[in-house]
Amino acid sequence: MTKERGLHVRVFWLFCLVLPLLTGCDEKKQAAAPPANPAVGVRPVAMKGVSQSFEFVGHIKATDKVDVRARVEGFIEKVGFREGQDVKAGDLLYQLEQPPFQAQVNTAKASVAQFEAQHRNAQVTLDRAQYLLKTVAGQQSNVDTALAAERALAAQIEGARAQLETAEINLGYTVIRSPIDGRIGRTAYTLGNLVNPASGVLATIVSQDPIYVLFPVSVRDLDIIREARRTEEGGLAKIDIRVHLSNGSEYPHRGVWNLTDPQVDQQTDTLIMRATIPNPERQLIDGQFVTASIRERREAPRLVVPQAAVQIDQSGSYVLVVDEQNKVEQRRIQTGPNRDTDVVVTSGLKEGEKVIVDGIQKVRPGQAVQVTELPAAGS
Repeated sequence: MTKERGLHVRVFWLFCLVLPLLTGCDEKKQAAAPPANPAVGVRPVAMKGVSQSFEFVGHIKATDKVDVRARVEGFIEKVGFREGQDVKAGDLLYQLEQPPFQAQVNTAKASVAQFEAQHRNAQVTLDRAQYLLKTVAGQQSNVDTALAAERALAAQIEGARAQLETAEINLGYTVIRSPIDGRIGRTAYTLGNLVNPASGVLATIVSQDPIYVLFPVSVRDLDIIREARRTEEGGLAKIDIRVHLSNGSEYPHRGVWNLTDPQVDQQTDTLIMRATIPNPERQLIDGQFVTASIRERREAPRLVVPQAAVQIDQSGSYVLVVDEQNKVEQRRIQTGPNRDTDVVVTSGLKEGEKVIVDGIQKVRPGQAVQVTELPAAGS
C-alpha cells in the first residue's frame, strides 16, 4: 500500500508539471493562428431606369400683385371687403365721399352750357356780319371781329369740356375697385379716415391661381438640362417641374417651364428659370421658399449604387469594391442625382461590380474580406 501510494503521488506531481507546458503550447498555437477576415455586406452595381433630375432652392411669386392707392383726396365712406378674402376684378374695395366731386362735375357742366350759348350767339353775329358784307352797309372789320369772338368761344367750350371730363374722372376715382382676381390683405385705413395719393398703399391684392415658382440655375446645369431634353428624333422632350415644400412633402401639382431669364448673373454664373404651377387649394403663398426639381418624363438606363456605399474625402467621392479574390479596392467615382436610396454613378464603376455597404469602417484597401451579398433595397 505504501509503494502504491508513493507511485500515485509521483504521478500526480508529474501531471502538475506537464499540464502548464501543454497549456502554454495551446496558447502559442492560438497566438500563431492568423485572425479571421472581417465580414462585409456588399451589393452589386445595378443598371436601372432613371430620369435625369436636378434640384434647386426657389421661391413662390404671384403672377399679379397690385398695391391699391387713392388717386384723389377724400374721406373713406365705405370699405367693401373683409381682410384676407378672395376678390374678383371689379369688386368694390373703397368708396370715398362723392359730394365735393359731384359738385365739381355740375359746375363744369354749367360752364360748358354757358359757353355753348355764348358760342351760338357769336355764330349768329358772324352770320349777320357776313351777310351785310355783301351790301353797301357791311364792313370787313365787323366780320373780322365777329369771327374772332366766335373762335374764342369755340376754344372756351373745348376747355370747359376738358374740365368737365377731368371732374368726371375724379368723381370716378372716389370708387376704388379691384383690378385683378386675387386675395386682398390688410387695410391700412378704415372707415372715416382721410386718404389721398400721398397716403401710400391702402391694401395689396395678390393673385392666387396659377402662381409662379422661380429658381436660379447654373449655366452648366442649364446645358445639361437642354441636352437631356433632346430626343432621338431631334425634338425636345417635356420636363416636369416638381415642387417640394419646407416639410419635405411633394406638392401634388406639376409646373410648366415658361421662362428662362436671358441674362446671366456674372457674380454667381446663374440665371433665373420660371415655371407656372396650379394653386387651386391656395397651398402655395407668395414669397414662400420651396425646393424645385426638374425631371425628364422619360427614363434612361443608368448605373446606380446604394447611397450607403458612397464615401467622400478631400479628393471627392469613392466606394470600396470587392474583387474576384475577395480583396478590397478603393474606386474613385463621379456621381449624379439621388434616386430614393440609390445614387446615379456616371463614371468609375461597371455593372455587376460589388460595392461594400455594410462594414466599411472595418476594412481598408488591399485587405481580404468575407463577403455576404445583401438583398436589394425593398426586397
